[in-house]
Amino acid sequence: MTQSIALIFLGIFVVFMFLVGIVSMKKTRTMSDFLLGGRNIGAWMSAFAYGTSYFSAVIFIGYAGKTGWQIGIGGIWIGIGNALLGSLLAWWVLAKRTRAMTHRLNASTMPEFFQARYCSRNMKILAAVIIFIFLLPYSASVYMGLGYLFNSVFPGVDYVYCMLFIAVLTAVYLVLGGYVATALNDFIQGIIMIFGVVVMVFCIVSNPAVGGLSAGLSKLAALEGGENLTNLFGGRNWFPLASMVLLTSFGTWGLPQMIHKFYAIRDEKSINKAMVVSTAFAALIGTGAYFVGTFGRLFLNNTLPNEGYDKIVPDMLIAAFSDGVFSNILLSVILLLVLSASMSTLAALVLTSSSAISVDLLGEMKAKVDKKKQMVLMRVLCLLFVALSFMFASFKISFIIAMMSFSWGTVSGCFIGPYIWGLYWKKTTKAGAWAGMIAGLLTVSTLVVVTTVTKGFSAATANSPLFGTIAMGISVVVVPAVSLVTKQYEKKHTDFVFGDNEKIAA
Repeated sequence: MTQSIALIFLGIFVVFMFLVGIVSMKKTRTMSDFLLGGRNIGAWMSAFAYGTSYFSAVIFIGYAGKTGWQIGIGGIWIGIGNALLGSLLAWWVLAKRTRAMTHRLNASTMPEFFQARYCSRNMKILAAVIIFIFLLPYSASVYMGLGYLFNSVFPGVDYVYCMLFIAVLTAVYLVLGGYVATALNDFIQGIIMIFGVVVMVFCIVSNPAVGGLSAGLSKLAALEGGENLTNLFGGRNWFPLASMVLLTSFGTWGLPQMIHKFYAIRDEKSINKAMVVSTAFAALIGTGAYFVGTFGRLFLNNTLPNEGYDKIVPDMLIAAFSDGVFSNILLSVILLLVLSASMSTLAALVLTSSSAISVDLLGEMKAKVDKKKQMVLMRVLCLLFVALSFMFASFKISFIIAMMSFSWGTVSGCFIGPYIWGLYWKKTTKAGAWAGMIAGLLTVSTLVVVTTVTKGFSAATANSPLFGTIAMGISVVVVPAVSLVTKQYEKKHTDFVFGDNEKIAA
């Protein structure tokens, strides 16, 4: 019964995704259309595109389960931080300047922005390589998280086939319609996510295993170490909690797939509305996910699954929603919630990583690229990236799995300093930007190596949020420090970058 109802919901969902891809294809005729939706995406669609790219199966299946098991109710601060710092503050500080400057510099990607802002072809190439290498394992982790949930709902279907279904569906609508299809699907998927997370929170809390919020917290408190699980600030786990808040909130400030949404928004008037909508969305989805993860121990008899933390939420959902037709329907809605969250994140990752090759690297290797051929190559690379991430996830290649833990922090640690200072400070130099990018990369690499040698690789993986947070902080500090003692750009260049000539003309 559970599988039959889930298949019906999935069938309806698939039809909608294909229709969106076909309709969007008619609006995708140039590279600007494919990458940025012609820079004509409205407030609501931009807000939902940002929010749905933020939260994927990694949040619902991985982080929520692990954080709930290790930290408890204090994990909701991660969701609050994501809303206030990762959404509200990010839009307020970055959106208008990013939109204006990328228009002025004619930059469609983060590497193009670095090249134009810092007059550095090599910086563009390095940024493109970092994006492709480190977003690939992050994409693979999204597949793995979804695969675990699908395998729990459809236990007779091989884990690999579950992921193959997701890969094909994402690839089809993305290749057909590019960012237009992605933004439209993000809006649809965002609505599903809102409904799904409300249903999930209500049903989990009201389930007899929890028995209401007060009773559930009392049950957690009675477990060994329960005083930490029910401490609103994490108790003795406050430090790893703070690291997660900082990494997952400020990390978005340096992630190209998130910043990309600021490039594409229609006008400045849309930014304030999008800021409010994306903040509300993040608050609901983020806090809802981590709140639900708090009660995993109660559904699983305080016993961690053999497969590890990634199986906590899937097993909890099956235990909570496998009794009766109505429960099966609710489980199907939640399945679509996680699928929607993951597909939107995958689409953003695929688009960002594929453009790093077709736009950023190819443009440097070949002076004049035929636009039609570039569009075809972009679509082919989207398919290739989907195929590679699927392969790494299905075969569980150890090197890729190891990189998953560090991908978010490494990418943001490399880019956040050069990006933010480049937006706001005219005295940011090429040397300063290079120093910030290299410092972020070296910080994560050094910390991983030292921790692995002294404490083992499992300890390095466990500390990956802390490493990413440190890398971001160092990048932000190093850029201005080096810029103050290195050669400044000519006034003509900074006037162009910051639009001072336009202000004088006006």
